[in-house]
Amino acid sequence: MATALVTGGAGYVGTHTCVALMEAGWEVAVLDSLENSSSAAIDAVAEVVGRGLRLYVGDCRDNSAVERALTEAGPDAVLHFAGLKSVPDSVADPVRYYRHNLESTSVLLEAMARHGVRRIAFSSSAAVYGLCKELPVSETAATRPANPYGWTKLISEQMISDVVRSDPRWSASLLRYFNPVGAHPSGIIGEDPEGAPANLMPYLLQVAVGRRAELPLYGTDYPTPDGTALRDYIHVMDLAEGHRAALEALVSSAGQVHTYNLGTGRASSVRQVVAALREATGHPLPCREFKRRAGDVAELWADPRKALLELGWSADRTLAEMCRDAWAWQSAHPQGYRR
Repeated sequence: MATALVTGGAGYVGTHTCVALMEAGWEVAVLDSLENSSSAAIDAVAEVVGRGLRLYVGDCRDNSAVERALTEAGPDAVLHFAGLKSVPDSVADPVRYYRHNLESTSVLLEAMARHGVRRIAFSSSAAVYGLCKELPVSETAATRPANPYGWTKLISEQMISDVVRSDPRWSASLLRYFNPVGAHPSGIIGEDPEGAPANLMPYLLQVAVGRRAELPLYGTDYPTPDGTALRDYIHVMDLAEGHRAALEALVSSAGQVHTYNLGTGRASSVRQVVAALREATGHPLPCREFKRRAGDVAELWADPRKALLELGWSADRTLAEMCRDAWAWQSAHPQGYRR
């Protein structure tokens, strides 16, 4: 049975990917600092799957923590999620983002080389594309990040690609995903951000359970049909299954770097998401309009055909399912994992 080390595996996408891996027969070990997550999320994964997984508490920038996880878990491959992920925070404090995200990737790659672990799937982002002239966005589109967060992802992609080029025993998948939302349909695991959520869906859910009074609606004058930004929202379990498919494909990909968009190929506006979540929750979800945020783009959605062709993967869950499953999680956990 193969073993995967999942850095940042106690986070939102990480926990759901752990479920997808374990349900496919993988053994999973997680390395997470728990700075922006909770060990309760790992317990919840075990509850969903019906068997346990190992948790190593440590920062991916800490060489001793990475060494311990690699030594004790003995993984066959690594899924790298660890890092900071807020676009507006990266604009406000770019140096912190560059230091944190790039150091975690470089420390991990060096330790993997020492341990002879040479397969890695990297959690990248559609933020690497920035302002795109042609939509939907394919993997061959120009990469021009519009914010420091996107640049940290692109530079990490470059580091990983250069490592593979330097040693053909390595293989890598760079997974550029779009806007993950929703939760596991059991309602046992879901998104639990620290502080004020930086993303639309978790903020709306906190409005629905009374933790926040209203949604700040950033930008209603975009050149889109209803004036709000258009995004490709993907169910987190579809995304998790995409990570599993990409990781498993690396077994036969020595010396290769694969780049995949993980999205639905469909765009929804902010107002459409608000309406869909109102339907799912039965709550009014009041909004207040503000000017656009720095670093945000008007519209972005994926061309996901390459992942379908090469991995046999596609995102099939609808926006209504995303909202239903997200509400199942939040209504059962109004305060998140800190009940």
